[in-house]
Amino acid sequence: MSDVSALVSKLSSLGLNQQAVEHAAVDTIDQWAEALASTSGVPAKYQLTKTLIFKPKQPKSEPIAPVLVVARSDSTTNAKAIGTQLKLKDLRFANDDVLSTIFKTQKGSVSPFALGNVPEENIGHVHVVVDKALLQADAGLVALHPLQSAHTVFITGDTLQAFIKSVSGLSSVTEMDFSAEAAPAAAAPAEKKPAAAAKAAGEKKTTEEAVGSAKLGVEVTKSEDFSKWYQQVLTRSDMLSYYEEVSGCYIIRPSAFFVWEQIQQFFDAGIRALGVKNCYFPMFVSRKSLEREKDHVEGFAPEVAWVTRAGSSDLPEPVAIRPTSETVIYPYFAKWIRSHRDLPLKTNQWCSVVRWEFKNPQPFLRTREFLWQEGHCAHLTKEGAMTEVRDILTLYRRVYEELLAVPVIEGIKSENEKFAGGDATTTVEGFIPEAGRGIQGGTSHYLGQNFSKMFNIAVEDPKAVGDDKPKIHVHQTSWGLSTRTIGVMVMVHGDDKGLVMPPRVAETQVIIIPCGLTADTGADLRAKITDACLGVEARLKHAGVRADTDLRDGYTAGFKFNHWEMRGVPVRLEIGPKDLQKDSVLSVRRDNGEKASLAMESLESSLKLLLINIQDQMLARARATMDSRIKTVLKWDDFVPALSSKCLVLIPWCERSVCEDQIKERSTRDVSGDEPEDEKAPSMGAKSLCLPFKQPTENPIVPGVTKCVQCGQDAKRYALFGRSY
Repeated sequence: MSDVSALVSKLSSLGLNQQAVEHAAVDTIDQWAEALASTSGVPAKYQLTKTLIFKPKQPKSEPIAPVLVVARSDSTTNAKAIGTQLKLKDLRFANDDVLSTIFKTQKGSVSPFALGNVPEENIGHVHVVVDKALLQADAGLVALHPLQSAHTVFITGDTLQAFIKSVSGLSSVTEMDFSAEAAPAAAAPAEKKPAAAAKAAGEKKTTEEAVGSAKLGVEVTKSEDFSKWYQQVLTRSDMLSYYEEVSGCYIIRPSAFFVWEQIQQFFDAGIRALGVKNCYFPMFVSRKSLEREKDHVEGFAPEVAWVTRAGSSDLPEPVAIRPTSETVIYPYFAKWIRSHRDLPLKTNQWCSVVRWEFKNPQPFLRTREFLWQEGHCAHLTKEGAMTEVRDILTLYRRVYEELLAVPVIEGIKSENEKFAGGDATTTVEGFIPEAGRGIQGGTSHYLGQNFSKMFNIAVEDPKAVGDDKPKIHVHQTSWGLSTRTIGVMVMVHGDDKGLVMPPRVAETQVIIIPCGLTADTGADLRAKITDACLGVEARLKHAGVRADTDLRDGYTAGFKFNHWEMRGVPVRLEIGPKDLQKDSVLSVRRDNGEKASLAMESLESSLKLLLINIQDQMLARARATMDSRIKTVLKWDDFVPALSSKCLVLIPWCERSVCEDQIKERSTRDVSGDEPEDEKAPSMGAKSLCLPFKQPTENPIVPGVTKCVQCGQDAKRYALFGRSY
């Protein structure tokens, strides 16, 4: 049941005697109270509520048994006590996947009415806990969100009970007295806690009680739970929403799509300068075409999604949805390239691809469908193809470093890690400091003549003489960059307050907020401050700065500060009565919190320079962090300790595939014993990230003398190894 009107209709049959009220969407209990206070049609007395969803610790073989708790907003809901009552272990707040796939809801809109969305196969495993305080005869009306945080209904405890009983298949409903759980035992006065400990305890309680009741900010620190931090930052900053219909798919919201648009514009200009032209090929590929290149199809086979039906009829032959487009495009290259004069042929398409089979989806990093560009080119010579491969890799590096302020390492992949069916793969590799993992940022492949031989893309040799000129197969390249770029940017720069956006890709570069206004502020002064804010916005936009003004009523300046900090806006400008008197504004940087007073007369030039400095300093800080976490290791005993300290390692390496397999096995075993590893999850064992083009100058490789750290054979080059996404 996902429709508000349908839910209200059902509640009316259970005792609801008034319609839902509509108000601004809210993220916290305080916002909810504030919104209702300024909304007409609200009862004189009511009790706000919170709805929490927990997930117990269970064997992986068992179906998820979530616990939904509905309680007064001021009740202390102790997870341990709830778990003890239900005989469940280690209750933790459910992640966004549980909310979206089982309850078909999202944080901010969670309520007991989400029980009506639970699929038949899941409802029997759900436990419901209701605060007794909501069911007492004198409890009055309780406020709940009817599936959306922009609506509220007011119902009695009897109606709430009736709704829960009406949910078919629900078998576990428990009433708990949370006031009893919160009551202290009669005992001697406790020893007074130090202030810091008391503060920490208070912060922990606040975090516990706010989860599920639509907390606006991030509930965990980046260092405490990186995965949960990442998901919360993306969803609460309005970068992304979970697509409830299909797991592993996500909705890219406007602020994130703006980043992708900036990447598109920058990269498209770069490839056009290289003579590449855009086109578009169908997303469907026949089994025959997909299977023509054996190594290629083996690399993608587990991830291919197949269309098998059209309407009510089975297709004569299944059709694949492209995991990549080599086998879609190259039959047509064979038709178009008839002579060496048709070379080079340089094409690119902006599209989405589908890669289906995996167990650990991560927004932007591993998704079933993602956006990317894929270039496909044909050259007469290997030299021409390899020149293009490096030119494209340079553009990829520039995307990360110049737009996203993320440092990367250019290099070539090992034989194990190169593109399936290609001769060589070059790569830009990033580093996520908090996870201590490398991440592949973009790849540019030299395919050699493998695909041209398979698809018969050949021309007469222009150097040959005589009438019977031999055919030569063209040399091909392919290269791709995806929306993974956005996830890498968020992971590298974000902090415990939310996003930190590099100015070049921020949809809003400057947010202007009126400040210093109180209930006693006169209408004339309010108007002057508003006009000043709008005037500054107009000036900045005219100067090419992406600026906006937050003039929303009903929100304090502090709330607005937090709102825009969460979204990572690079600069905040505050304008209040004192600023008007001084003919200045106060600027606050998002990346480091630095404040400065800027004169109105030179505001445009000051802000443009400030944005450039922020961009440059973000890259410099990220590069310094990455450089400090790349360790040169010359003996195996130091290899795993370096990984465990969240570093990447540079080692002299023999470049043999069997040695790389042994490195992954040994580094996995040393850390996790015999625990099995999911190949599609972020790797536990180390693998080669690349052979950097820029080799270390200290302790250089001496042929025949320097030995491989792992196997002792002659080392050829330094290789960068690490755990990776």
